Amino acid sequence: MKKLEWRNETIITGFILHGFGDLKKIHIILFVLFLTIYIMTMAGNLLIIALIVTDQHLHTPMYFFLGNLSCLETCYSSTILPRILASLLNEHYTVSVNSCILQLWAFVFLAVTECYLLAAMSYDRYLAICRPLHYSTLMNFKICLQLVVGSWIGSFAIDAILLTFILKLSFCGHNLIDHFFCDFIPMMNLACSDASQVKFVSAILTSISTLPPFLLTIVSYAYIIAAILGIPSIIGRQKAFSTCSSHLIVVTIFYGSLTVVYLLQDSNELKELNKVFSVFYTILTPLVNPLIYTLRNKEVRRALRRAVSKYTTCIQVP
Repeated sequence: MKKLEWRNETIITGFILHGFGDLKKIHIILFVLFLTIYIMTMAGNLLIIALIVTDQHLHTPMYFFLGNLSCLETCYSSTILPRILASLLNEHYTVSVNSCILQLWAFVFLAVTECYLLAAMSYDRYLAICRPLHYSTLMNFKICLQLVVGSWIGSFAIDAILLTFILKLSFCGHNLIDHFFCDFIPMMNLACSDASQVKFVSAILTSISTLPPFLLTIVSYAYIIAAILGIPSIIGRQKAFSTCSSHLIVVTIFYGSLTVVYLLQDSNELKELNKVFSVFYTILTPLVNPLIYTLRNKEVRRALRRAVSKYTTCIQVP
């Protein structure tokens, strides 16, 4: 810390992430658990990316979006889990202000991108089920590319604006963040300069980045469910619903946990519950995505079998 002679306050150069400090007796168990989750998350998402890139049968709009989502999840998980693992292993909880801001920037960027990608995937399923005759025209490769690039660039622009305001803040006094990563509200509560403008800008940017994609997702699935219920054949309804149920599960977990966390953000009484729900959307969602999409998706399972068969054949050939 640096003391300023002309001000009676201490400027913070580092934060202490409290993390799971109340559970020191089971730190080894948490370390093994989170390490297992991280390995499974990386392996699962990288496997999906490899299958989509190498298997011609998966070169369709739906799997193009899924490949981007898996790429995002590998980055998302790597933004949070490595620091948690290091803290649990060596009980070193200190992080510099700049590193904390960088983690917050990466987290917000990837979270906003995921909102947009999930909305694009729901729109893709809407076109496939509700407008199948026009699907190839309305969802060609050019449009897919525009939606994906727009998701990444749009979220980057939103995050850059927020970062510009955050970098103007100074932090002093207490330096304890009662969380396992550098989240927005806990950091803003430690600012000694006026953070009201940053919070106001954040509220506007959050509304822009979450409400439109969330509403698009809800509307898309309302039309999808209505179309599925209108299918006379039970087998036809089951087949149509199976194509989008995986995506619906991912959307429910992501938005559900995210909403609960930010509703409880300022509640001191529910901080521990806040951490539990934060684990859902920061740690478990990247793990759940590949599991849901592979275990519930016949085409991905077929692609995996083809890849294993091809690999086995290559090994057997002298």
